[in-house]
Amino acid sequence: MKAAIVSAAGEQPVYGDFHEPQADEQHVIVSVKAAAVSQLAKARASGKHYSATTHYPFITGIDGTGTLSNGDPVYFLAFDAPWGSMAERTLVPATAIVPLPASLDPVLAAAIANPGMSSWAALTRRAQLQPGETVLINGATGTSGGLAVRIARHLGAGKIIATGRNREVLDQLRAQGADITLTLDELPGALPALMKEGIGIVLDYLWGQSALDIMQAAVAGGEKSVRFVQIGSLSGQEITLHSKLLRSSGLTLMGSGLGSVSDADLIACISEMLNAAAESDFSVAFQMRPLSEVAQAWQEDDSRSRTVFTL
Repeated sequence: MKAAIVSAAGEQPVYGDFHEPQADEQHVIVSVKAAAVSQLAKARASGKHYSATTHYPFITGIDGTGTLSNGDPVYFLAFDAPWGSMAERTLVPATAIVPLPASLDPVLAAAIANPGMSSWAALTRRAQLQPGETVLINGATGTSGGLAVRIARHLGAGKIIATGRNREVLDQLRAQGADITLTLDELPGALPALMKEGIGIVLDYLWGQSALDIMQAAVAGGEKSVRFVQIGSLSGQEITLHSKLLRSSGLTLMGSGLGSVSDADLIACISEMLNAAAESDFSVAFQMRPLSEVAQAWQEDDSRSRTVFTL
């Protein structure tokens, strides 16, 4: 069968032949319909992510949509090397499959599953959002952060504050559910008043200086109940965090991702989110590409439009 194959550490995936999967008592074969490129998929393929495999060759891709042998449409996670999602067929643990709602397009489902899961898991499993709470989404102008605005509204957030670098995109987020939008340059000056009004949860897709600004403002303002959930690090991997920020306040700092959320909870989150997507508008911009073009498409800029490989 055809697949996107990584043959050695640091190499990009290429379109080629891979042996057929064989089902067993714990695994089922999925005929793949669509699989999206994500930063996590790229990091795992390059060997740079903490969850990356060290066994080569393997099929790249971490998730996708497809059908079971009986024709049922499903979403699946594919973390067990060498069986990634970017192949005509792949081997998936039976516990890593969720049914797709009949009304949800499988290509759209593949496009929204990973970015949607990031905020759904952070809000429901990690921060445990309560109806009416204020949510600040730091780095909302990317695909995941923008989708987080709609998901937070769907889950019952009372007020949503969105930050980012792109003012045009921030203005668009106002129409999608954000109550307040701030550029990263505007954020420090606005934080004291926002903290005084009360912020319950921060979803942070950036890290870096803006994340530190938010935590410092929470402490300086005497805010005692901010749950700060770290999800992404587009502004840098490290910050200098003084110990007193945690000792002198009720600030709770946590992460959300592979390892901090159990596999079972990840599957449950994705199932909940996809079912909600069948009722609400969780669409994102995406472009379809045949898997045979993986070598050309892998390094293209997909920050504004997700690349979804179809088979």
